[in-house]
Amino acid sequence: MNQIFSEVYREGRNIATKNKFKGNTVYGEKIISEKGNEFRFWNPERSKLAAAIQNGLRNWTLKKDHNVLYLGASSGTTPSHVADIANMVFAVEISKRMMRDLIQISEVRTNVIPILADASKPETYMDRILSVDFIYQDVAQPNQAEILNKNAEIFKPKFAMLAIKARSIDVTKNPSQIFKKEIGKLNNFEVIEIIKLYPYDKDHVLVNLGYNG
Repeated sequence: MNQIFSEVYREGRNIATKNKFKGNTVYGEKIISEKGNEFRFWNPERSKLAAAIQNGLRNWTLKKDHNVLYLGASSGTTPSHVADIANMVFAVEISKRMMRDLIQISEVRTNVIPILADASKPETYMDRILSVDFIYQDVAQPNQAEILNKNAEIFKPKFAMLAIKARSIDVTKNPSQIFKKEIGKLNNFEVIEIIKLYPYDKDHVLVNLGYNG
């Protein structure tokens, strides 16, 4: 295993995170052991962050001591890997069905805190969250930039990553135009890099951001 970022490793063409909870898998991912450590392979077909790494993400801003606010946690695939990397993950998800999966994950991965809430209403969950160093957002809503702005204004992260889904915003427009327009709406953010996620995810980008608010 060769370390490429903080707590992220490469083995051949595969990437992996060091498993904080040995023996535990989340979505049937392969685990290998090396020198007393366990590594979980990270599938880019199921994780936009993994896809961005495979597509050449250069600037790794997620640190092992960070508390992460994860907006749009879904069933917990990517949050579980983020939890391998970071200190705490506050996993916000609006779907009750997905929340059941997150709760199950959190019973073993105790640094994942499931929060059933609407990411566009951070005032409803702000009292349940400690300090936030990093926001990761993967929400399929037309107002993706607005959601990140509202959360950043409250939680004041150092960094953020935003997955922009063009087809969730406007199916009639060119995705490149949508990406440019949405990025232009981000208040107090500095764009560090933009990674296209094709072929893993069509008409998606991951925007790596610094926050200056």
